[in-house]
Amino acid sequence: MVREAFPAMDDDLYQYVEGVLDSGEEFESGEDVYEAIGGIVEQVAGEDSEDVVRRLCERVMSELRMSVPHGQEMSNGGRRLLLSGPVHLGSMATDDDTGQAMPSIWLAQKEVNSRVCSKKLEKAERRIRQKQDAKSAAPFVAPVAPPEKTASASQVISKRDVKAEARGANMSKDIRIENFDISIGNTVLISGADVTLVYGRRYGFVGRNGLGKTTMLRMISSGQLVIPSHVSVLHVEQEVTGDDTLALQSVLECDEEREALLTEERELTARLNAGHQDAGLTDQLSAVYARLQAADADRAPARAAVILRGLGFNPEMQRRPTREFSGGWRMRLALARALFSQPDLLLLDEPTNMLDMKAIIWLEDYLLTWPSTLLVVSHDRQFLEVVPSDIMFIHAQKIDCYKGNYTHFVTAKTEKMKNQQREYEAQMAFRAHAQEFIDKFRFNAKRASLVQSKIKMLDKLPVLLPVVLESDVVLKFPLTEPLNPPIIQLDEVDFRYTAEGRDIFRKVDLSANMESRICIVGENGAGKTTLLKILMDDLTPSSGIRHAHRNLKIAFFSQHHVDQLDMGVNSIQLLARRFPGRTVEEYRQQLGSFGVSGDLATQQVGSLSGGQKSRVAFSALCMARPNFFILDEPTNHLDIETIEALGHAINRFNGGVILVSHDERLIRMVCKELWVCSNGTVQSLEGGFDEYKVIVRREIDAANAG
Repeated sequence: MVREAFPAMDDDLYQYVEGVLDSGEEFESGEDVYEAIGGIVEQVAGEDSEDVVRRLCERVMSELRMSVPHGQEMSNGGRRLLLSGPVHLGSMATDDDTGQAMPSIWLAQKEVNSRVCSKKLEKAERRIRQKQDAKSAAPFVAPVAPPEKTASASQVISKRDVKAEARGANMSKDIRIENFDISIGNTVLISGADVTLVYGRRYGFVGRNGLGKTTMLRMISSGQLVIPSHVSVLHVEQEVTGDDTLALQSVLECDEEREALLTEERELTARLNAGHQDAGLTDQLSAVYARLQAADADRAPARAAVILRGLGFNPEMQRRPTREFSGGWRMRLALARALFSQPDLLLLDEPTNMLDMKAIIWLEDYLLTWPSTLLVVSHDRQFLEVVPSDIMFIHAQKIDCYKGNYTHFVTAKTEKMKNQQREYEAQMAFRAHAQEFIDKFRFNAKRASLVQSKIKMLDKLPVLLPVVLESDVVLKFPLTEPLNPPIIQLDEVDFRYTAEGRDIFRKVDLSANMESRICIVGENGAGKTTLLKILMDDLTPSSGIRHAHRNLKIAFFSQHHVDQLDMGVNSIQLLARRFPGRTVEEYRQQLGSFGVSGDLATQQVGSLSGGQKSRVAFSALCMARPNFFILDEPTNHLDIETIEALGHAINRFNGGVILVSHDERLIRMVCKELWVCSNGTVQSLEGGFDEYKVIVRREIDAANAG
């Protein structure tokens, strides 16, 4: 009956339910059956299935009553009696079959030999023991949770705020979210946190991957975390939909008030041109012109063009339809629309991931004059040094706020943790001393009052917790055998995608060896990814020669590989599919070398954060034991601690590394040589990254002056 109701039930679960029903336990009602198996069955039936399971238990109880008539022998030789009502001892004074008086149940009776076959009894008991042993030995298999878990949030809103919101009396643009929780499935991300966002301040939101930063931004933008209704919110998360709308017009259209006024102005002008002589139309048109002038609408196209230019859109690109842009450029359009519309609260999640160095520097300068509230999740250390006025730090399901940029935050956090640990240790020492006095004089009548006083004093002390330090992130690249140079070399290389197409590169002469730590920089579209593909021999030069060592084994990492991970399996299964024949311990050891350990290794890849997926992708790359790494934007979605760990891992690696990145801290940590892609050439800058920043800053100043 249970199998028919739930055919998808796991075999282990079904055997467990069957064993409970066959265990010989006497059930008096369907409620007893529900208490025994209801919780197990509901895990298969899903949420809101209690009524269905209860009805099933009533049917099972009815079946049990019908299948156990009076007189049925049990394995112990007795008789099972299902009582439908109270039984009086007097009614048992005579035997129903013979009519003769039964012996008193209160008198000791002479032992009667059992009529049950001993061999059958032993066999039956042996089967029962085997069944019980199998059930106890078999692990309980819980139903597999779906890969997509819904995030939920709750918060406490004060009556004062509710009344002020209802009256419309609260017109402040400061945002206060008190005592809120956020969870995904059964995992609690944030518990009992308080956040205050003061209008006009810029907040950087930092913390380890997977703690709930992106989830919190989505909760605010979706309204699950309630903020004052008059505060406009914009969360840059989805890329712009590609259609025939021009890039510049796409940015202008996000100002809905301006678009509505322009539409009204066109309609009124058309009616006047059609010969409608109405003084009211003229007055309406004058009012529209006044509102457009007050909104500074005539300067909007120029302001939108400046934003697009800063984000890398040249004048020709601004006139192209949005459908012609790739996903990365459409995300830039979404960012441009947000900057143009200027909401009361702007939420940005890793805005520098899609930008080159020139666009990042421009964005830093632009956000420094941001007039409203900004909350940005970022792991770019340099960006966090320049833009935020405050840092919000998420850890241990709590959120703390610190004044100043990232350097001030690190200093203040370190000092706070030292003070917290000192205070905790001092209180523990005081408690131990007081407890020693209490234990020593607890039964001394003369000291009874002092003992009671110290007990009360200990009860009133605040509960202090020790400092919970986050574990250090350590990444380990596998060591490799040395190779004699040359390792990779390009001689007089030209490249174009078609014979009639323009030259992407001309006369490129480059080389790399096992000690190389080369960083490639340049604007988006300058050919950085194309150069990497030529180095990996994925593209053949139009002219010139590529040399490579015969034992060269290149590992290539890009965000493209992260997006193509199998999201329906866990990390161990993913490695097992790519590299079969290894033990589970080997897969776990490989994942652990990139910080994917414990329960993380058994979670579905689709449920991991972006940074955790990047670590899994690194683990898969290193499983092949390469001797040369080519890394294309490896820091996207990695937290600050993991980026630093990646830098240390690159420096410890005894093979060669070529890196494309815009993360200034990582570049300064590992870069020994800087290649700049620009105007169809690749040049090595002697002055390194400092010289490159000077060049970029000069170009930005020239563009602003023009």
